[in-house]
This record gives sequence, structure tokens and C-alpha cells, in this order.
Amino acid sequence: MAAIIAVASIVIFYSCEKDVPKPVVNLTELGYENSKTGYAGSDLHIEADIVAEGKIDNVKIEIHPEGDHGKGASATLHEGEWEVDTTYTKFSGLKNTTFHEHIDVPVSAEPGDYHFHFIVTDMEGNQTTVEEELEILIPTDAVAPVITITSAPAADQAFSNGQSVSISGSVSDDKALGGIYIGLVREGQNLTDAQVNATNTITILHTHDFPNPAAHTFSASIKVGAAKDNNITPKDITGDIAWQSGNYYIVVKCVDAFGGNWTYSSHYPIVINL
Repeated sequence: MAAIIAVASIVIFYSCEKDVPKPVVNLTELGYENSKTGYAGSDLHIEADIVAEGKIDNVKIEIHPEGDHGKGASATLHEGEWEVDTTYTKFSGLKNTTFHEHIDVPVSAEPGDYHFHFIVTDMEGNQTTVEEELEILIPTDAVAPVITITSAPAADQAFSNGQSVSISGSVSDDKALGGIYIGLVREGQNLTDAQVNATNTITILHTHDFPNPAAHTFSASIKVGAAKDNNITPKDITGDIAWQSGNYYIVVKCVDAFGGNWTYSSHYPIVINL
């Protein structure tokens, strides 16, 4: 009898140990201010809180035109239709995280009703899907944001290891701001202002959150030689963007929330001496 009880206890313990709940997903933002709308030529804001007792394996986002449910990425889209099938693995191994990403909506995207799927799979194979209706609209805002710089380094000012490179100012828009990015760019990268982004430059500031949607004052800095930058999720300053001695410049770029209109600041050249 004691042996039977012991075996039963082991089975119960084993079953409880393997009974990992599915991930819990709270989709807090889909579109500007959770409007469930996106604009052709702009980016779609997506934010969600994830809790996964079984640890996150991946997060997948699918977007397809309404009525095309189940249409695979390999299917042929009609002209102007827009579809997304993207898997994120950078959250792998985490039990909880805030997912905050922006997906570009192409200018050619056909306006209309779309279906949105947010899928979280944990390392136990459990999966949770949140679905929403999404409307893509043609932008009506033709006025670009305004950038005002109030403080910046002197032209060709030299900075050495450990010193802070700083810039401050404000951005504003007639309707609403969509995002601001301040990059530290090495001259030798030969990037256009439109190409500068969080993946290819050192991020001094990157945000899409504005307490006042129409105006925002910023003050940003980064230390020369820092291991990570100031991206929304700080990234390692290694590889192609690793610190080097040489000529750099700071550029501020800002986009509005509705029209996909970009504004770029002047370049503020500096010299890095490591």
C-alpha cells in the first residue's frame, strides 16, 4: 500500500510539474493610442504585456486582409494588398516582457479592413493568440513635424572616452507626433538621413511615447565608449556600429503619427578620440 501511495504521489507531482499554464497576453496598443488603425506610409504601433510561466519561445505577428484568414505568406497577394508574417525570437527565455515594436505599413498598402493576430508560443509548446480587427487608412496629414535644436556640440568638437555627447531641443506637429530618433552616425557609413535608424547607428534617443501628442521637449546624451546605447530596447554597441576614433555627426529625425511625413535636422559634426 505504501508503494502504491508513493507511486501515486510521484505521478501527481510529475503531472503538476508539467502543467504549465499558457502565456498570458495583454495587448495594450494596436495603432496610435490603441486606435486599431494604421496609415499607409507610416508605422503601426504594437505593444503588449506578456507573462509566460513556460518562458517565451517566440512571438509572431500576422496581418492579412479581412476575408483572407489563413492565407499563407507564400500565397500571391492581389495588387495593393498588404500582409505581415513576422516572428520575433529576441524575447526567447523570458518569463515576462513588454513587447513594443513598430511595423512599417507600405505606401502602396490598400486601405480597408485587416485581421491582426498576436501569437505567443512558450518553450513548453503552449500557445496563446490574441486577435483584433485593424483598419488601414490613407493618410490625410501632409504637414511634416518641426524640429528645433536648442543645444548641441560645437562644430567638430572633440570627445574622448567617458565624455558625454549631448543634444536638446523640441519637436512639434500640427496633429500628432509619431516618433523621434536621434542617431550618432559615423561619417564613413555614408548613410542618407532617411536610412539612419536604430539598427545601423548608435541611438542617443528613440521614442514614440509623447505625453503631449503635438509637442515634445527632449534632452539626450550618451557616453563615448558606452557598452549599450539608448534605443527603446538598448542594443550593444558592437559590430558595424562599434565605437571608433574618427568623424561622426548627430542627426535628429521626426515623423508624424498620421501622414508618415519625416523631418530631418541639420548635421552636428563631432570628433571621437578613443
